[in-house]
Amino acid sequence: MSESIGLTAEEVLTTTRSVRKRLDLERPVARETITDCIEMALQAPTGSNAQGWSWMIVDDPAKKQVIADHYRDIYYPYREQKSKLSEGDAQSDRIADSADHLAEILQDVPALVIPLHAGRLEGADSFRQASAWGSILPAAWSFMMALRSKGMGSAWTTLHLPREKEVADLLGIDFDNWTQAGLFPVAYTVGTEFKLAKRQPTENLVHWNEW
Repeated sequence: MSESIGLTAEEVLTTTRSVRKRLDLERPVARETITDCIEMALQAPTGSNAQGWSWMIVDDPAKKQVIADHYRDIYYPYREQKSKLSEGDAQSDRIADSADHLAEILQDVPALVIPLHAGRLEGADSFRQASAWGSILPAAWSFMMALRSKGMGSAWTTLHLPREKEVADLLGIDFDNWTQAGLFPVAYTVGTEFKLAKRQPTENLVHWNEW
């Protein structure tokens, strides 16, 4: 098992960020380190203990480039449309700049990880949707926290999914039987100190017994 950086559980929970600009593109990531993080992620809950998940790791430069090109094809029109609808503020501008950076360097990260859930969800009712996503997304978040515990980072992205079929074909994924749940760039971080994010006060979001 690869070494951790000694964070407490509370530190991991409160400082696991979506990392974009601080991804270290020069430092290699061992395959064993990624699989160690996936092994921890597999302890996450899964509906009926079915464990209907799989993980695609892409470290081939040519395939990373194709996936990054698909990502940018979706990202830039999305970014332009969102910019037109948003009034913009300092925090939004920082996030947009960070997202732009990730789009530019996506092919340069050491690895891209795609968590997958067994089955297709088109036309599924809310119960089946919730059951399926609830059986893969906890593991995906655990994967991000596992990365953080080892001095690495990622960003939860979904913008490649309009090209899910093309990416499935590229990687030999059986599109009819597996759903891609996201795309996670993986790298060590430049520095390991991360602050708590600015969030709304808890009292504004919690309801006891009635709305």
